[in-house]
Amino acid sequence: MSKKVINQNTNYDFELLNSLESNFTFNEKPINRFKNDANSFEATNKDIGINKKENLAELEREINSIEDCNLKDNSKNIVLGDGNIDSSIMLIGEAPGVEEDKVGLTFMGESGNLLKKMLLAINIKKENIYSTYAVNFRPPEDQKPSSAEIKRYSQFLQKHISIIKPKIIILMGSTAMESLTGLNSKISIERGKWKEIIVQNTSYNVIITFNPSYLLRVPENKKHSWEDLKTIKQKIVDLKLSI
Repeated sequence: MSKKVINQNTNYDFELLNSLESNFTFNEKPINRFKNDANSFEATNKDIGINKKENLAELEREINSIEDCNLKDNSKNIVLGDGNIDSSIMLIGEAPGVEEDKVGLTFMGESGNLLKKMLLAINIKKENIYSTYAVNFRPPEDQKPSSAEIKRYSQFLQKHISIIKPKIIILMGSTAMESLTGLNSKISIERGKWKEIIVQNTSYNVIITFNPSYLLRVPENKKHSWEDLKTIKQKIVDLKLSI
């Protein structure tokens, strides 16, 4: 399957996504064939982790300092991101909702529960990946952010990606898709296809799929999300990633 490069520095089982249990089990685990000095490796990773935390804190201050923003002015909390900052997977949703705005965390409530089920279907726990949003403040009345607002926050998203440095980026929803790729076509056209996105001179594997909150409103499209999840799982296996 060919990749589309954008430069901007099987049968479906409905019960699978509606139950915390999954009949699908994936056991592929990459074999570590490299030997490292344990102390040196641990020290290096520790330093990288500290730098990431410092850079994320600085990014949060930068976003919080934004002025004349209707999104920020109507929100209670900034939602920067949460999860494993060293994960190979970065999941980017559209924008916080009312539940996320209350606590400052990503994917809460019903949409969060559905996301957890979706990830568990491919043997991934949400806390083992890193999740964030294209826009870090809740839009008034949960409306879709304007193109100008999406563009304004896209600079922060690119910095965010450059800090986390994931191997795979999952874009959930049209706002996330537009923010990172500039595309404003229908999700149904772009979903399920691997793209190569270049952010600050680094290339990333990116896939677009439906947002959980959308799937709650249009559950018949869960079958397409399941196909996307299987595609993501295969990429994880191909890249020999441990999640």
